[in-house]
Amino acid sequence: MSEPSLAGRVALVTGGGRGIGRGIALELAAAGAAVAVNYRRDEEAAREVVERITGAGGRAVGVATDVSDRAQVRAAVAAAAALDGGAIHIVINNAGVTRPAMFPKLDEEKFRTVLDVHLMGTYAVSQEALPHLPDDGRGRIINSTSAAGLVGTIGQANYAAAKAGIVGLTKSLAKELARKQITANVVAPLAATAMTETVRTDPRFAEKQLERVPLGRWAEPEEIAGAFAFLASDDASYITGQVLCVDGGLVM
Repeated sequence: MSEPSLAGRVALVTGGGRGIGRGIALELAAAGAAVAVNYRRDEEAAREVVERITGAGGRAVGVATDVSDRAQVRAAVAAAAALDGGAIHIVINNAGVTRPAMFPKLDEEKFRTVLDVHLMGTYAVSQEALPHLPDDGRGRIINSTSAAGLVGTIGQANYAAAKAGIVGLTKSLAKELARKQITANVVAPLAATAMTETVRTDPRFAEKQLERVPLGRWAEPEEIAGAFAFLASDDASYITGQVLCVDGGLVM
């Protein structure tokens, strides 16, 4: 298999300043793509990603965006498209939040907040970016789910519902957009990030979680990024509507 080459392509990565999103942005840039690094709050982290890309001779721009705000999403898409002639070839929906609570105490605000960012954000970014995606076989929508969205989880029914919704949305997009030669896939990662810190470090959860992972460890974000780069590449031109679990064997 050849190394993915994304020269001449433009990518929009939501949640691109930290964690898995950071790894994805750097990986796509290393493969030659110009990258719009979307972030919500951590401007300094996003700036560091942009500077690493531009310092290596690549093209990148940081874009402050709340993906649950349609007007901000529209502006982020415009900034990405402006990187190179109006086209966006790769859309990575990775932005996320958590609001954990056991179901009896899971109030509507926590439920809606998580769905607004994960599911509605994926919907809004994908829909706004769609007119910019080419129909020449290079258009990619790659979304993030998790084991929670595939098999459920305890204490985060809102997160599981949002991530399961993303799977259904992606499979529907894969069928609809195939006529335009645009692929849509989902990656289900398990990595050491800020979002998983509690599960990784709390003695009540950490050991039990690792017992469920055959490889017995958490991935670093950089180990996840390659899956996104692969799905964005020409090597994945005939793959659509699939869920790629990059989770050490947690879901199989």
